Amino acid sequence: MANEWIIDVLTDLRSFAQKNGMQATAAELEDACLVALAELASKRAGEAGLTKSYEGRTREPRQQLAESDVA
Repeated sequence: MANEWIIDVLTDLRSFAQKNGMQATAAELEDACLVALAELASKRAGEAGLTKSYEGRTREPRQQLAESDVA
């Protein structure tokens, strides 16, 4: 929770941009706010031990159908 202030700062900057006709800047700040929220949530989940590590795991390739199996 100590880093939640960044959301307030980004929101204030976005409001300023909107009020001053800086629509592209406001849109980018909206995106930045969403990214910051996601990163903060991810960090909290990691600190709580709620994330899974997939390092070193690979996906199994899908089996290809033989030509005789295709209708």
